[in-house]
Amino acid sequence: MHFLDDSLLPENQEKLVIQAAPYGPEWLPGDADDLPLTMDEHVQAAVDCHNAGATVLHIHVRELNGHGSKRMSMFNELLARLREAVPDMVLQIGGSISFAPEDEGAEAKWLSYDTRHMLADLTPRPDQVTIAINTNQMNIVEIMSDDDLAGTSIAKPEYYKAYRDMVVEAGPDFYLEHLDRLNANGIQPHFQLATLAQLETVERLIRSGVHTGPLVLNYVAIGGGFAGRHPADLIEFVRRTPDGAVLTVESSMRAVAPMNAIAIALGVHVRVGNEDNLWRRKGERMSSVAQVEQMVQIADALGRDVASGAEAKEIYRLGERYADTEETLARLGMVPNRRPGRRGFMLRDIDG
Repeated sequence: MHFLDDSLLPENQEKLVIQAAPYGPEWLPGDADDLPLTMDEHVQAAVDCHNAGATVLHIHVRELNGHGSKRMSMFNELLARLREAVPDMVLQIGGSISFAPEDEGAEAKWLSYDTRHMLADLTPRPDQVTIAINTNQMNIVEIMSDDDLAGTSIAKPEYYKAYRDMVVEAGPDFYLEHLDRLNANGIQPHFQLATLAQLETVERLIRSGVHTGPLVLNYVAIGGGFAGRHPADLIEFVRRTPDGAVLTVESSMRAVAPMNAIAIALGVHVRVGNEDNLWRRKGERMSSVAQVEQMVQIADALGRDVASGAEAKEIYRLGERYADTEETLARLGMVPNRRPGRRGFMLRDIDG
């Protein structure tokens, strides 16, 4: 993204889209005070986050035993109820489906490709499904402290090890087929990226004509194979992101607020919720709703407006698809592909 002299002035920035992730699939009941269990509680969590200022809902579903659900029927039920309860929100399904260990010492992992592909067939369909690119270590506990995990199930050695050794399976066999299925069903892919190498893979998908739609990204700064918390890395990722992309910053635990404060100042978007963070200050719990409210307060302090649901859908360009590679590159503010025999750096041709 290019920054002009006036790019940091809030009146020139897109309105802030706040993404809420209040379903904490890695946690078990008791780990967070606001962890939803029943279907009614799932719906109420969405309503409360929306009322606080969130316009995008990152969705997981939990069974009554506390573990993440693998039943598509439950996802369908929740989506149908959310369409009624929070019609203005962008409904985004978490593409991992479920990764909480089901038994003591059980491995925390993503489900099979076939099961994950079923997310493209949910009814009613979600607006977005998150998608990882390139198989990657996802040691979510690497940069969590003992204080972060105190009193939670992940503090147990067997659960800690399961999350320490977790891997995101997302090679070409997965993401090429998954993108085809999402696009065929009119679902926007929301790319979960952590490194410039992953961003470059997505750019190659665009330049080769595999992806011909809006570029919607989360920068995932949770450590353990994903990005860490160094502000310079965040700034470089923002700099390398195409001008026409929509970028949201996602971090973990008490780093969420400072990383998001940087994001708000830069004019990009933020994610909060108990999936990412349980704390306000050291030892002081913080609900998903309170985290959304905190982002609204930071935005207000900087003078940046918060997007409504309708404005968030417009920012995400929901429903848009482009005719070909060239149109996609132009819409995303990317230079065209090299034409045979052309030397030097690429510029877009101007008629007239």
